Order: sequence, then C-alpha cells, then structure tokens
Amino acid sequence: MTQPRTARPRTVRSRLERLAREIAKFGAVGAIGFVVNFIVFNICVHGLGLAVVRSGVIATAVAIGTNYIGNRYWTYRHDGDQNRRSRELSLFLLFSGIGLVIENGVLALSHYGLGLTTPLADNVAKNVIGLGLGTVFRFWSYRTWVFRSLPGRTAVVTADAFAVETAESFLAVAPPQPQPQRVDATK
Repeated sequence: MTQPRTARPRTVRSRLERLAREIAKFGAVGAIGFVVNFIVFNICVHGLGLAVVRSGVIATAVAIGTNYIGNRYWTYRHDGDQNRRSRELSLFLLFSGIGLVIENGVLALSHYGLGLTTPLADNVAKNVIGLGLGTVFRFWSYRTWVFRSLPGRTAVVTADAFAVETAESFLAVAPPQPQPQRVDATK
C-alpha cells in the first residue's frame, strides 16, 4: 500500500522567509505609492493652491488606486480567486479609507492643531508620520482581511493525509481482549 503524499509542515524559518518576501513586496508597492502620494500632494498644495488636508485626501486616494493594482497583481497575486474580487475590493477600500483618515488626521493635527504650517512640517506630518502609521495599519489589515488565502491544494492534501492516517491508526489498534473473570472462592 502506498503512502499518501503529505505536504511538509512549514518550519518557522520558511514562514519567516515568506513573511519577509511579503513585506519586501508590500514595501516596494508602498514605495511607488509613496512617490505618487508625495508628488500629487505637493502639486495640489503648491501648484493648485488647495488646502493641505484636501490635497492629502486627493493624494492618498490616487496612491490607493496605485497600491491596489500593485498589491493585487504582484504582492498577493497567489490569492487570486476571481469570485472574491468584489469583496476584496470593498475591504481594500474600507481599510484604505481608515488608513487615509489616520494619515491625514496626523496632517490635520499638525497643521491646524499644532500650527506647524511650513511645507516641510506638512510633508513630515503627512508623508512620514501619518503615512508610517497608516502603512502599519494597512499591512496588517490587507494581509489579515483583504488578501487572505483560501485553503489551497496543500492544505487539502495535508487534511486528506491526516484523515487517512488517523483512520488507519484507529483501525490498526486491536480491540481490547476480554479479561477472564476471577471467581473468589472464599465467598
């Protein structure tokens, strides 16, 4: 009888390597999004004369579109179930919107609350502090809720192998033999 092929259990090292690749890809997509965000923000503020928070919201919205394309088709391309796209996009926009509020909330606090109104202060508040906090939130939410993997072939093979092994071990155990009854002759 041949043994079913089982997937090798993932080691801590392989999980950390996979996480490192995911973070690197997410970071590369985020770097492109950062450049888009930075350029659009500064064009809106200094070129078009829009208010800083309005400019921040516009810039973040444009960067969100760029980041969705990068994350969907590169960072998390292995999770591409076509039936889940509308759910995925809805969750992506929801969590990106929360990140937008975090990012531009820091800008509003700095600009209007603390009175730090120089172009450098606005860029540091939005593109360093706000974007940093928003990025941590987005990474967690995207990998936890948006681009979650469905159980793949490996999981199915592993579950099947586990079920077969469990059944075989259960059947291989000999049933308990009845113990002879001892009769107490002293009674």
